[in-house]
Amino acid sequence: MESKMGELPLDINIQEPRWDQSTFLGRARHFFTVTDPRNLLLSAAQLETSRNIVQNYRAGVVTPGITEDQLWRAKYVYDSAFHPDTGEKVVLIGRMSAQVPMNMTITGCMLTFYRKTPTVVFWQWVNQSFNAIVNYSNRSGDTPITVRQLGTAYVSATTGAVATALGLKSLTKHLPPLVGRFVPFAAVAAANCINIPLMRQRELQVGIPVADEAGQRLGYSVTAAKQGIFQVVISRICMAIPAMAIPPLIMDTLEKKDFLKRRPWLGAPLQVGLVGFCLVFATPLCCALFPQKSSINVSKLEPELRAQIHEQNPSVEVVYYNKGL
Repeated sequence: MESKMGELPLDINIQEPRWDQSTFLGRARHFFTVTDPRNLLLSAAQLETSRNIVQNYRAGVVTPGITEDQLWRAKYVYDSAFHPDTGEKVVLIGRMSAQVPMNMTITGCMLTFYRKTPTVVFWQWVNQSFNAIVNYSNRSGDTPITVRQLGTAYVSATTGAVATALGLKSLTKHLPPLVGRFVPFAAVAAANCINIPLMRQRELQVGIPVADEAGQRLGYSVTAAKQGIFQVVISRICMAIPAMAIPPLIMDTLEKKDFLKRRPWLGAPLQVGLVGFCLVFATPLCCALFPQKSSINVSKLEPELRAQIHEQNPSVEVVYYNKGL
């Protein structure tokens, strides 16, 4: 289909990110756009306008007067708020653009209030509740998950995180104070290993959609789900390292200085600010560790699916899937 004179051509591939996803730099540029917290300030009308621009363009209709930059901006606004597989609008705090402000606040408080058991329990619970929403909102595929499965996953992940945090806290009683500051990170790392697979257990049971290079679905694969979830767990743990390892070292030094001793109320906001600074860079850079549209060789898939693909599309050697975030 040809576009009218002066209009955008219809061959811009907005199914894919704007930058080359086979390189780390291209993925980083993509995720700096996706995780931009300013996307949270967009109104429902602005989101709807972006959705219409994108869906119309995909259907072969160019919005009059739109430039290529505006088309890409609409695509990224659309991607920031709607699930790539289901098309549903993602709840505000479940969006990737909420990662920095939400994690900044929660992580800052976990690192500040790590000494007393009630505050450790409270902030680990808040963190796992937030993670559960994010993991569900950014799952791969469009297979529904039941309320019971969600509830079981949430309770298991939260219990695991709290138990880890309290267990590590008791172990550090006789160790230097600085060691105690790293308990929240260890608990978060352990909880990610529990929370993400549990919140996405449906994918491990029935698989996630795999497609050929053109996007044609070829079936569902549990092997691809395992690979995708493993990559997400690694990304999330790496994401937490700068925000949970650098601020404790800085705060441990600052709290020994007279400036903070005289102004103890500055400790929490300073810690939250340091965490926020780390997360602004760590979030997109760690999301970029693995391609969002991951691939797997057909030879590594389950035997039944492998046979099915060879029968229908014998030339296909690699399949692609959305790993989630």
